[in-house]
Amino acid sequence: MSILDTDDLVIALEKALPELSEEHQAEASPWNPHDWVPWDLGRNFAFLGGKDWDPADSTMSDEVKAALIALLLLKDNLPSYHRILAMFFPAFSDWRALVGAWTAEDNRHAIVLRDYLVVTRSVDPVDAENRRRIHVVAGYRQHDKDVESLTPMRVLALLAVHELQTAGFIAAMRGAVDDDVLTQILAKIAADDEAQARYFLGFLSAGIVADQNATVEGIDWALEHIDTIGADVADFDEQRKLIAGYEGPQSRAAIAQAIVGAINLNSVDGLSDEAQAGKERILALAASA
Repeated sequence: MSILDTDDLVIALEKALPELSEEHQAEASPWNPHDWVPWDLGRNFAFLGGKDWDPADSTMSDEVKAALIALLLLKDNLPSYHRILAMFFPAFSDWRALVGAWTAEDNRHAIVLRDYLVVTRSVDPVDAENRRRIHVVAGYRQHDKDVESLTPMRVLALLAVHELQTAGFIAAMRGAVDDDVLTQILAKIAADDEAQARYFLGFLSAGIVADQNATVEGIDWALEHIDTIGADVADFDEQRKLIAGYEGPQSRAAIAQAIVGAINLNSVDGLSDEAQAGKERILALAASA
């Protein structure tokens, strides 16, 4: 059981906000999406007198296409994740140092990926846009039943897991990529995700100080609710098969291991029975990496 109620827990976490935000700002490397797009490869589509996309335009493997569409749609769905974070940490407050900064940083990932894919004609842009609309309208945890179980620590743990998972997914994808520009784009995105993961992990460490039971329970919950990237994309069965090897028990264990190390979970004692059981599940998962 949590020691603090929701409001008191958020107030306690806010004490860590200035230091963690300053550290993240010092670590984060600003970059411009337009710098990484090979614009000289672009040409007009039929609407402006050019030629519409043809499957022959793409030289990208089906595996990389599937991985990039899954990643792009994840990044397109930023509004859903923003709303979930803002449920407990209002953007119209000092928490904009976290919520606003993270949203601005993550948004450039969708910008650069979409621009790259359209300019290089690597995927059907009409299909990509239709998928974007469908996916963003469906959203992530956008119904009452999906958010009623959320708590501040579950949300922070969820996003720490999300960033670690995305960085791992990109690492798996890069082995199949043979384009130097795309490789560099993915490296920039992964570096952002890793820095953002450390940002959220910092708040989990602060949570251990403020309410260790709620924090351990939140991490346990977030790890239990990991789903593979692309699992929630509609009409994506064939593509999912192509990237099925990108994630699995080992990637989930690696995420748990990163969290355990970041918050020094082994040293956390005096937990409630429920939180202790969660701690043991987390440690067992991390040990399987």
